Amino acid sequence: MEKYAGSVPSRTRDVFDAFKQALETGDTDDFLQKATEDFRFSVPLPLEGWNHEQQGKKRFEDLVRFERSVFQMQLTPLIVLENEDNGMVVFRSEGSLNGRDFRNELAIVFEFEGERVRSFREYVGMPLKNYENP
Repeated sequence: MEKYAGSVPSRTRDVFDAFKQALETGDTDDFLQKATEDFRFSVPLPLEGWNHEQQGKKRFEDLVRFERSVFQMQLTPLIVLENEDNGMVVFRSEGSLNGRDFRNELAIVFEFEGERVRSFREYVGMPLKNYENP
């Protein structure tokens, strides 16, 4: 297992950095340029419409807009693992969720097609009850 070392290049670090930028700043361009045309993703939001696999770059932009409307966050990568087809990042998310302090550890698994991300699946370390009552 490899700890995060920003100086060692990898597509997982590159894609995670673009994902982090999208969620922290709202700028999705870099991430979406790294995504395939048939891109899809799953996030653990306990909300109607988000509780199943999502498809498309537009839907990712919707996710970022929604997340930023309720959650001002900073993401810190802790562990990065990668093989030929997949990359995983364990990261800390900290900030304000619906006006309350929030801190959690999550994992995201990226599926790659060459150098581009075809999909990701996010796993959360604790229930996201604050999303249920904004």
